[in-house]
Amino acid sequence: MTARSEGITGSFASTMGLSASLFLRQTQSLVMTPQLMQSIQLLQMTHFELNQFIANEVEKNPLLEFSPSDGPNGAEMSGAEMSGVDFSGLDLGGLHTGSPEMRDGEHPGHGDFSGAGDHGMAGRSEDRGGLEAGADGSEAGFEAGSDWYDGAPSLSPTGLSEHLDTDYENVFPDDAPAPRADAPELLSQWKSMPGGDSDGDYDLNDFVAGHVTLRDHLTQQTPFVVADRTDRLVAQYLIDQIDDAGYFLGDIADIADKIGRPQADVARVLEALQTLDPPGVFARSLGECLAIQLRQKDRLDPAMASLVRHLDLLAKRDFASLRKICGVDDEDLLDMLGEIRQLNPKPGASFDASPSEAISPDIVVRPASDGGWQIELNPDTLPRVLVNQTYYQTVSRNRPRGGEDQNFLSECLQNANWLTRSLDQRAKTIMKVATEIVRQQDAFLIHGVDHLRPLNLRTVAEAIKMHESTVSRVTSNKYMMTPRGLFELKYFFTVSIGSAEDGGDNHSAEAVRHRIRQLIIQELPEAVLSDDDIVLILKRGGVELARRTVAKYREAMNIPSSVQRRREKRAMAKLAAV
Repeated sequence: MTARSEGITGSFASTMGLSASLFLRQTQSLVMTPQLMQSIQLLQMTHFELNQFIANEVEKNPLLEFSPSDGPNGAEMSGAEMSGVDFSGLDLGGLHTGSPEMRDGEHPGHGDFSGAGDHGMAGRSEDRGGLEAGADGSEAGFEAGSDWYDGAPSLSPTGLSEHLDTDYENVFPDDAPAPRADAPELLSQWKSMPGGDSDGDYDLNDFVAGHVTLRDHLTQQTPFVVADRTDRLVAQYLIDQIDDAGYFLGDIADIADKIGRPQADVARVLEALQTLDPPGVFARSLGECLAIQLRQKDRLDPAMASLVRHLDLLAKRDFASLRKICGVDDEDLLDMLGEIRQLNPKPGASFDASPSEAISPDIVVRPASDGGWQIELNPDTLPRVLVNQTYYQTVSRNRPRGGEDQNFLSECLQNANWLTRSLDQRAKTIMKVATEIVRQQDAFLIHGVDHLRPLNLRTVAEAIKMHESTVSRVTSNKYMMTPRGLFELKYFFTVSIGSAEDGGDNHSAEAVRHRIRQLIIQELPEAVLSDDDIVLILKRGGVELARRTVAKYREAMNIPSSVQRRREKRAMAKLAAV
């Protein structure tokens, strides 16, 4: 058996010999090129990120330049530069100092003063007789006077200042020439540069006070409450342990061990720092923060202290238990609650260093004269870049073909053309998606959020014949200004909730949440709606919704339960009756 197997193996090896051969195979595959990946990234960028990206491309690509209205010195760009004038013979000095005919003293209407000085002054000397003679009777006085007149390029204050070594700008400020900027391309960044104050004598931004942080504010007050130098070092260490809301995050025992001071001294310094402004800083909990503010208002009596210690019962609206613990009636308890509401739970929030960013809409929707909607892209968020074909042609003529410079320039031209095409395609895609959203949500724009229709990405993608991922990228971080306000494009895509009626239209989840909020706002103290009551009301209105879904929507909107709302509204009704 073994010999037979070896014979078969040898025969198979001899008939199936290994050999090298060439095959031609043609296949198709989708490859993500770097330019395609960047096009996808451009589609989901905000206008701020897009401007940053384009600014980097303009800096790297000599053929790219901002439109005259977009660049930092757009007002100074000449029309010849944008229309393709040959830059090889252009005197760049005339772009900032005025027209070429006004440089070097060659002003229209002014002759050549070097020649006019000989003849004109000679005529004057003949008419004036002996006035040209000096004090000693010679012609030295006239010769001295004619020297600086003959050599002067003009009679302007600048020429006199250069030849007489005198600054006439202080004596005759109205005749002083406009100061020339040393670096005109940096005028938008350095306003103190000569020539940068063209619109006025000063800029209001130069007088804006610097931002004071919470730690700086506390450090300035520390010497008034901590006299000892050693304690001030401890106070500075404690100041570094607070968060942006003003709460103290450190532990007294750990801090005492680190800095080598007794815990009693650290606690004493912390207690002194708790008296600083804003009231409530250096608190270790919400209850302590409220207690510090009440103590500074001289309102921390035993009843109020008990209320602050039981904030959990206050959150549950358990007014019956709070009345027993504080030993007060309903009227006093409601007055105490009113004082609690006036306190600041985050005393350091007013010193937040993060600037508030204004949202600029990408799409603007206005009512049209024919009853429809006028949809347009916001020109302020559309970057405009130009490809300088003239510069490319000029350099190409003066450089040999196939060289390194020519290859670099060709690559720059290809990248510049790709960027302009990508920006144009991005604007068209955003316009298509926005138009379809407005068509789908026409009832919302007319009647409000109650008529917001359920919408998903697939519906829009099928309508405009694009992929869902493309629609998702377009709607990310894009905003639309409508007559109803400013909304993110994602706002119009909501989950569909089934109808309680057979054949009825589905409802948008956002519209249902709005209806729940309105029902709770309009409820009476003696008829507070439970989650089951809301389910029945919605079902009568044609919305099929489960009780747990109503509770989920209510908690997402930070609306307390029916038990807590009943306690609060009954207490408020009793106070109003008194």
